[in-house]
Amino acid sequence: MSTVAEPVEQMLYRPEEAAIVLRIGRSMVYEEMRLGRLQTVRIGRRRLVPPEYIAQYVELLKREAQTAA
Repeated sequence: MSTVAEPVEQMLYRPEEAAIVLRIGRSMVYEEMRLGRLQTVRIGRRRLVPPEYIAQYVELLKREAQTAA
């Protein structure tokens, strides 16, 4: 029997962590959240970003890049 714990996939990111994942600034994450472009969930007063919302935001950016070209 192994005593090594399996790594747990992160289910929710703080905005600061989402900024790191997206390689953008923290203030840009908050601005995109304010505009509704990056969706979040609320737990109490905290806003957190599920990985699927990060993926949806990236898809939005890709669509916008295609229409701008």
